[in-house]
Amino acid sequence: MRTLQLCFLIPLLCTCVSAQQSLSLSDAIQLGLANNYQIRLAQANLDVARNDDNYALTGKMPTITLGLSPGIGYRSNNNPASIVVSSSTFSYNVAPAANLNWTLFNGGRIEMTKDRLATLADLSAGQLQIQVENTLAAVINAYYNAVVQQEQLEVRQRVLGLSRDRITYQQIRAEYGQGGTFEELQARDAYLTDSTNLVVQQLNLQLAIRNLLQVVGEEDLNQELTLTTPLDEVAENYDRAGLENQLLATNSQLRTLRVNQVLASLNTRLIAAEHKPTIGLTAGVSYDYSLATGTQTFVFGDGPPDPRDLPGIGATTLNGQLGFTVNHLLFDGGARNVRTQSAKLQEITARLDVEATSQQLRATLLNTLDRYENQRAIVDLTRRLIANAEQNLNISEERLKGGTINSFDYRAIQLNYVNAEFQLLNALLNLKNTETELLRLTGQIVD
Repeated sequence: MRTLQLCFLIPLLCTCVSAQQSLSLSDAIQLGLANNYQIRLAQANLDVARNDDNYALTGKMPTITLGLSPGIGYRSNNNPASIVVSSSTFSYNVAPAANLNWTLFNGGRIEMTKDRLATLADLSAGQLQIQVENTLAAVINAYYNAVVQQEQLEVRQRVLGLSRDRITYQQIRAEYGQGGTFEELQARDAYLTDSTNLVVQQLNLQLAIRNLLQVVGEEDLNQELTLTTPLDEVAENYDRAGLENQLLATNSQLRTLRVNQVLASLNTRLIAAEHKPTIGLTAGVSYDYSLATGTQTFVFGDGPPDPRDLPGIGATTLNGQLGFTVNHLLFDGGARNVRTQSAKLQEITARLDVEATSQQLRATLLNTLDRYENQRAIVDLTRRLIANAEQNLNISEERLKGGTINSFDYRAIQLNYVNAEFQLLNALLNLKNTETELLRLTGQIVD
């Protein structure tokens, strides 16, 4: 009897946990959105794209440059045939200058470049949306999978309790001479099998919890969690035509591909604008100041050399200019024509990509809807199966006590009940995952 009590105690000890942390689905979603590296990278890319969406990067504004050119020069000259037979001079000069360049017309490329920068920001926003939706779907699926594993553990514990009661019942029967060793051994065998299943289910729950922690980006993957959001039953009736229209209008993948299509069109227009001339305004002003110092030696006729110091002569020069420039590329070896043709082909590719993805997503949506309706029917049938199995289990328990059925029949009925419970939990999980996929496909998962 002492051995049996210890056998009862071991599974109970295995199910005890310490310092468990409660986690709701909402909390898990917040953690996943905050910790996901792909979302953080996509957000950083969006910030860069929005910062770049500025006329300052389009060439619309004039450019003004300031320059300063200081210098020192030295000149040594010897010429016996000249009055100045020799000289040695140093010159010092400084020349500040300012220049302005302003593109007045370049075939509309300024506005097209601005549109391109804004479209790139939209593309980054769409990519961020995709990452958010994928993360939400992953967190929801991981959370409810852990919830199912937790509820399946509770089913295993209830079944283990039934097996424990059955052993106690057989022992009482044996004390009154109504049972034998065979019946008790069968009860013990069922109890040990259920204990093994319970230990395996504990591992399944632990793995599901760890997967959830990894999906939400937690560093400590050994936390003990108590999941507080139950697996609610899905009962939404979806309109096929309405969902299909919503998919075509709000699916994030399609919207991103359409943005790529707009980018391809803008690229074609930018290349076509190269055939137009560029007109610009130029203006500049410069000022130069130079100072010369040194010595010179003069010889007048047969007189002696007469060395003299230069007094330091300063000279100034002021220059200004204002003009227009017109540039038009007449021939570049056919490079523009090649780029234009390539851009048009890329437009066709982008359009085909949208159409192909649209067709694929529509098929995926219809398949998901069929699976959703099928799984709803399975859930209803499984609930009826559980009700039938539970009633059958109660009746078989009374018949086992009355001796009208043997332990093998009772065990088979008990396993049918367990399997029905598991089928329902799995059906509910599949239905929830399918609903999550429907919401992701139609862009409603963020709502």
